[in-house]
Amino acid sequence: MENYQVFKRRINYYETDKMQVVHHSNYIRFLEECRIDFLHQIDLDYSLMEQQGVIIPVLSVECDFKVPVKFGDVICIVPKLENFSGVKFEMSYHIYSEDFSVLHNVARTSHCFVDEEFKPVRMKKEFPKIYETLKSMEGKILYEV
Repeated sequence: MENYQVFKRRINYYETDKMQVVHHSNYIRFLEECRIDFLHQIDLDYSLMEQQGVIIPVLSVECDFKVPVKFGDVICIVPKLENFSGVKFEMSYHIYSEDFSVLHNVARTSHCFVDEEFKPVRMKKEFPKIYETLKSMEGKILYEV
């Protein structure tokens, strides 16, 4: 995708522990922020999807912590839509230092599409525009490090 802007954020003090290292629970939030940003950049507004009755719960999360991130650091998160079946999808994330010299974390999340009653939604049939947009992003490298 041309003109993809890597998701960047500065680490706040409240996100750290006594050692000023990011508490592990915050990585889940960072991944979500990045995923919402990714959807926005590919012209899929998550708020609009929810208004249409599509919810995207998290099924699983994996995080491999490599180098601690500390208060005041700026991180860059590079997402990738690894697999998309039309009902489920998996994303990977690489969390780097601002200058991309340090790989801090490698993570993966899996999700599904459900309606407000938590019944599976078949995106290809019920939301073909969203399906085509996501299918076109499957496996694409958005940012070369």
